[in-house]
Amino acid sequence: MKRQRNRGRVVAAVLAAVCAAAALPGQARAAGPGVYAFDPDAKNVQGATTNVEASTLDEGVPYRSMIKPGEKLYYRVTLDDASAAYVSAVAVPGDSGQVAYGDGINVSLRETDDTSCGSERANFGSGEYARPIAAYVSRTIKEGGSTCQESGQYDVLVERESKDASNSEAWGLELRFLEEPRLRSGVAMPTDGPESWPSASAKPLTGKQQKRSGGAGYSEATSLENGRWQDTVAPGQTRFYRVPVDWGQQIHATAELSNSTGTSTEFVGNALTLSLDNPAQGHVSNATLSYSGGPASASLRPLPPVAYRNRFDSSTQVSTMRFAGWYYLSVSLSPKLKEFYGSEPIPFELAVQVKNKAEASPYEGDAGVFGVTDQDREVARKGKNAREAAQSGPMTVVAAAGIGTGSVLLLGLGVWTLLARRRAAATPAPGSPAVGGHRPPRGR
Repeated sequence: MKRQRNRGRVVAAVLAAVCAAAALPGQARAAGPGVYAFDPDAKNVQGATTNVEASTLDEGVPYRSMIKPGEKLYYRVTLDDASAAYVSAVAVPGDSGQVAYGDGINVSLRETDDTSCGSERANFGSGEYARPIAAYVSRTIKEGGSTCQESGQYDVLVERESKDASNSEAWGLELRFLEEPRLRSGVAMPTDGPESWPSASAKPLTGKQQKRSGGAGYSEATSLENGRWQDTVAPGQTRFYRVPVDWGQQIHATAELSNSTGTSTEFVGNALTLSLDNPAQGHVSNATLSYSGGPASASLRPLPPVAYRNRFDSSTQVSTMRFAGWYYLSVSLSPKLKEFYGSEPIPFELAVQVKNKAEASPYEGDAGVFGVTDQDREVARKGKNAREAAQSGPMTVVAAAGIGTGSVLLLGLGVWTLLARRRAAATPAPGSPAVGGHRPPRGR
């Protein structure tokens, strides 16, 4: 019976791998430099132009949608009266789309009578080239608060802002609704922002450089721990990484773009953008560098340690460092470099430092995405992405790595054949002794 159960588990793993490979033919790693890898588990949802027709977003489920220039699309969420809530939108322009300084999206949360609970904008800023950008809106429960505190339905409004009316290309949207865990009972939490925090820049790392390739989207973000990580990025491409940052810890990051091997010294402003987003995909900070063919670097401004009280600060860079979890780093290279430096990927180094000892979580029970576990730290050490880390067996890891359906089927047949051979070898012929001269007991 035990052998049959084990065989059943292997067969189930094979079937899971086959299904995963068959269901995700277009979700392999990006075929072109500017292609974004949407979460393969994302459900398709259509935004509504009127709020009463809005589709409901379930908590913790990724969604995929589209938005055209100038559109205002409604979605709907159901909130309780005790949990902080977050709705994020990742805007994904096509790699050939032209964008201007102010182009972007605005995400707002509203009561159904249009009372605003808050909003956030994300635009391309001084790096005027198409790349994924993220924004989130939050609802915080406040003692004595008068708006957006009740349980019930709320509207999420995503607005696309485009300066160039001739740009008719639709953008992809990746949406996610999360609720923060409840605080431990009896624990008094601060209600004002931090008065001060260590704001000195981190000293440059001197350890050995290691290679680790970034993913093409948040769901493929490669896990990193402290260290100097080498990768390459092509013009028009964005590489994604994630770093576990616990309560009380402070993250520092620097991107250093290598020199060109060609002869061009043409100046390209805002050639590379280094961005940081929090576990709810709320944008925290970014840094840019210009390029003239020689080595160049950009570092994020010093950010406060993760703390619950940060949410009450008026600065976005402080308030977004409000909970622990996986923080996302992305490195984008301007497509303008292709004209002067060619289309080949350019090497770069991403230096990551997470300082301070981890502090206790303020939540009651499992923190989910708003916490850091020992397993998360192990995943970061091994460099797995989120999907790889979630796999329970070797067969599904193979499927997630991008092996085609046919290869998985062949591998599955090989496993079945091996099991059959092992069973045949382990079962003696009628009337013959077992290995060692003993017959197996009956009934096992």
